[in-house]
Amino acid sequence: MASIQPPESGVLDPIDALLSAHGLRRTAAARRVLGWLLAHADTSYTHAQLQTALSGEGPLALDRVTLYRLIDRLTQVGLLLCRVDASRVRRYQAMPASVQAMPHFECQSCHRDSPLDGALTGNADDLERAAQSALSALKALGYQGLSMDFAVRGVCADCATGPVP
Repeated sequence: MASIQPPESGVLDPIDALLSAHGLRRTAAARRVLGWLLAHADTSYTHAQLQTALSGEGPLALDRVTLYRLIDRLTQVGLLLCRVDASRVRRYQAMPASVQAMPHFECQSCHRDSPLDGALTGNADDLERAAQSALSALKALGYQGLSMDFAVRGVCADCATGPVP
């Protein structure tokens, strides 16, 4: 995880800047959770997997309730994406920049999340226009805080041909 710049330099750590921009406190726990998820942005994780990955001792320890609260806050402000998988388990990952309109493939075995580019989906510009049109129509009806997620779920080629991780 990146280090915090001294205040006199006038430059905030990128993780601190993200937390501040979204109205969140820049606690060590928040920096640690967001930093770890940003460093592993291509995979989604359950709460238990995050708890294990972020386990530590002393001041680095995160209890499960603190972690739940942090991932809920990070999700509410749009820094994390929460999806419910086929087994009805919540999975969290850093918010991909393309989540509003770009379709993605989520492997149900390794939980990697891969964008499906124009070569696989036809014309990505048409999909983007359709997504923006749907969001605009809902906004006109008074809906707020909208986002759209196009997901294809299955087993990726790596998992289909190799041992299950």
